[in-house]
Amino acid sequence: MAKSVIRRVGVLSVAKTQGTLYALLGLIVGAVVALLSLFGAALGSSMGSDHHGSILGAVLGVGAIVFFPVLYGLLGFIVGLLVAALYNLVAGITGGVEIELT
Repeated sequence: MAKSVIRRVGVLSVAKTQGTLYALLGLIVGAVVALLSLFGAALGSSMGSDHHGSILGAVLGVGAIVFFPVLYGLLGFIVGLLVAALYNLVAGITGGVEIELT
């Protein structure tokens, strides 16, 4: 088994990958929020509450499917950028992470 050391990572490569992964996570969270919001709007409508509040809740819930992936993706990209840059700085001091390859 060969041992290799990761001394540097591509900062933009890590940021793009992490941003994409977080956007997918945001899509899942947004879908859950949208479902809960639509359920709440339907429940409120069936109980005879204000019709305008039910519509607003449904619109905001569906908007979560767009809002959460964009927000999570942007934050994931920024955090990935910072973590990769910090890794490169620390790896320069400590020598990096050792991995075994077969």
